Amino acid sequence: MTSIQHNLQQVRQRIAAAAARCGRAPEEITLLAVSKTKPASAVEDAVAAGQMAFGENYVQEGVEKVQALTAHPHLEWHFIGPLQSNKSRLVAENFAWCHTVDRQRIAQRLNDQRPLSLPPLNVLIQVNISDENSKSGIMLEAVPELAQQITQLPQLQLRGLMAIPAPERDYERQLAVCQQMADAFLQLKQHYASVDTLSLGMSDDMEAAIAAGSTMVRIGTALFGARNYASKPQQ
Repeated sequence: MTSIQHNLQQVRQRIAAAAARCGRAPEEITLLAVSKTKPASAVEDAVAAGQMAFGENYVQEGVEKVQALTAHPHLEWHFIGPLQSNKSRLVAENFAWCHTVDRQRIAQRLNDQRPLSLPPLNVLIQVNISDENSKSGIMLEAVPELAQQITQLPQLQLRGLMAIPAPERDYERQLAVCQQMADAFLQLKQHYASVDTLSLGMSDDMEAAIAAGSTMVRIGTALFGARNYASKPQQ
């Protein structure tokens, strides 16, 4: 067993334990393996352990992995990084999901550039829940308008919300922020039948996110180890 396969076992156990503590089924929570800065061989190790969904932060690096791993056609690729307008076509053509839609212009470009031969691109609205200047995303009060705009675009499928809360060591504070996102998710879910995904929680706060109601946790470091940013890939 490789270290990645061992780590996957450990993370799945953490998810199951967190779900059990709040009366949820582990099957309600999707594990998204964040493979940014890691080689395709690391993804292969995770695939060997049954992992099928992978998240990439950098467009060109992600596309290279998608193309390198075409031997695994059932893999589900999620783009989870900030998206520049000039890279939207690569996301529209190569990924099944985009977690970081935060303005109508990007949504329109993704819609227009999504090949008709592919299913609609699954999109999440990114919320800047901690109001950080360094983070992408919109304020909670702007979600209804953007959601309505996205649902008018035939090559996009609105699936829910995503957030990256500011780092917080205290569990109760983590939970309070995650609960704000969960409340917004439930409100959105009442208006759109396609909404079923709250992408929330990473290696350090997944327990709080699951307790609040996250349906997808994005785990990188706990699976693949520390990331190598010495030669940061181009966006």
